[in-house]
Amino acid sequence: MRLASGLPKRFLRFGTVGALGVLVNSGVLFLAHGVAGLSLLLASMLAVELAILNNYFWNERWTFGTAQLSLWRLAKFNLTSLGGLLISLGVLHLLVTYAGMHYLLANLAGIAMATGWNFGLSLLWTWG
Repeated sequence: MRLASGLPKRFLRFGTVGALGVLVNSGVLFLAHGVAGLSLLLASMLAVELAILNNYFWNERWTFGTAQLSLWRLAKFNLTSLGGLLISLGVLHLLVTYAGMHYLLANLAGIAMATGWNFGLSLLWTWG
């Protein structure tokens, strides 16, 4: 019952942290691929991992209100985010390769698709 009562507030905070992560992800992707010329998939993996680290920190402190950072929760968050990474990369690849969509727009679509997965596992397993 306690978990359900704070769900909307947590989801809004998770979404806010996620929006910051989108900025980190998109900025790193632009710099790594658009400026530095790394391959799109390598640049995307780098961007996702840096966004994951950013999101872990803010979710740990603000969304779930833990007092101390935990390497175990970081490992769990990173592992659950791997599923989100696969979803995000799959959508990115399909939309760029087969739909001709711009990579930054396709990246946002991939992130949107991965959000439900990431929130559910974060709520139930990482901080559950």
